[in-house]
Amino acid sequence: MSVIVFGSANVDLVMPVSTFPMPGETVLTQSYHPVPGGKGANQALAVKRAGVPVNFVGAVGKDHFADCALSLLRGEAVGLEATIVSDRPTGCAVVMVDTEGENSIVVASGANLDVRAHQVSDALLQSNRVLVLQQEVSFEENESLGCRAQQAGLKIVLNLAPATRIPEGLLANTDFLIVNEVEAKFLAGAQPHVSMTELAEHLANTYDCGTLITLGPAGCVVASGDEHAFGVDAPGVEVVDTTGAGDTFTGYFAALLAQERLSLRQCAAGATQAASLACTRMGAQSGIPYAQDVLRAKG
Repeated sequence: MSVIVFGSANVDLVMPVSTFPMPGETVLTQSYHPVPGGKGANQALAVKRAGVPVNFVGAVGKDHFADCALSLLRGEAVGLEATIVSDRPTGCAVVMVDTEGENSIVVASGANLDVRAHQVSDALLQSNRVLVLQQEVSFEENESLGCRAQQAGLKIVLNLAPATRIPEGLLANTDFLIVNEVEAKFLAGAQPHVSMTELAEHLANTYDCGTLITLGPAGCVVASGDEHAFGVDAPGVEVVDTTGAGDTFTGYFAALLAQERLSLRQCAAGATQAASLACTRMGAQSGIPYAQDVLRAKG
């Protein structure tokens, strides 16, 4: 009942701004906060806070940012035995958050470029239930590990973010695809008059996998070959920072999936509840709720 997350670890330089800069414009802000981040590390912490054992497989540099990048993972006993130290600098992201809680992000990959599939041993694969992948590390390494995981019988969850390329080989081995609206449209191509429900069904049929499209405050829509597409509503919350919402959704979904006793609808609903709660707190990792927080919020 455990999960492997293969992905990125960064330090996020979080900057509160009144408005996002236009091209050629400089926006001043009073402060910034260095905090741990990276899609892979965020998702791994979300799995752990959902109450499921998790191994994070990534890379950091030899610099002072490395300790920051892994600090919360170490503090919460996330497995880091397969994470390596690279000669490149630790990955870094500039995260601007406006007064509405929306964000704009630029990522310097750094050590994440050195994450390799061979860091995951066959023994580690065979002792886990679910593999989580996203696209802040090498496409080729994702595909290589995905193929091995499929052969080992793991469920593969692919968060197609950022959506810069369509990994056809990896999608062929994917059991569950998680995308937001922008990523879904990128993957499906030009579909100007198609609803999100129709788009989810199209992706599920095209790639023969369960497909979850996250819709921000509108929740998510889910499609699979086993049942009709359905929507999951998100609870109304006061938004502070949306930076970690998508990663919280992915991590919680993987954690619930690993428990093997919940339906797809229940996994999607739990992930949506957790992601909504993450939006009420500042910081990608510090905002990820614990399982008891999610249960309490559900009433």
